[in-house]
Amino acid sequence: MQSTATSIEAYLEEIPEERKIAFTKLRETITENIPKGFVEQMSYGMIGYVVPHSIYPGGYHCEPKLPLPFINIASQKNFIALYHMGIYAKPKLLNWFVTEYPKHSTLKLDMGKSCIRFKKMNQMPFDLIAELVQKMSVQEWIICYESAFKK
Repeated sequence: MQSTATSIEAYLEEIPEERKIAFTKLRETITENIPKGFVEQMSYGMIGYVVPHSIYPGGYHCEPKLPLPFINIASQKNFIALYHMGIYAKPKLLNWFVTEYPKHSTLKLDMGKSCIRFKKMNQMPFDLIAELVQKMSVQEWIICYESAFKK
């Protein structure tokens, strides 16, 4: 479910009232912990954290006009989603996250390849998300991305 919002402010206005507090806290957790160099912007109809062209001129291999995506957050129909390309591209990071998750939540981990789904807004593990966000610098992400995706 992609938004047609063209700004972060417009996207935030679209979020259902019952999710605003959790979504705002998720966004704050990311912006307070993401390493220097990533830029927050609208990306794929969601709020994204990307490597700008000023740092990585080649952009995203699927669409070089777009900056290299790293993290996206979205209010989907039935959940809040955190898309983290690092856990998709780096098995060691995925294994760390899967191992740590039960230490921070009593809920079953609900995730796909890069998507972590949160259905219970009052039980999001913000401290774990903060740790996850800190685990990969821009340079580490570029190296990981190039070795995993760029041919």
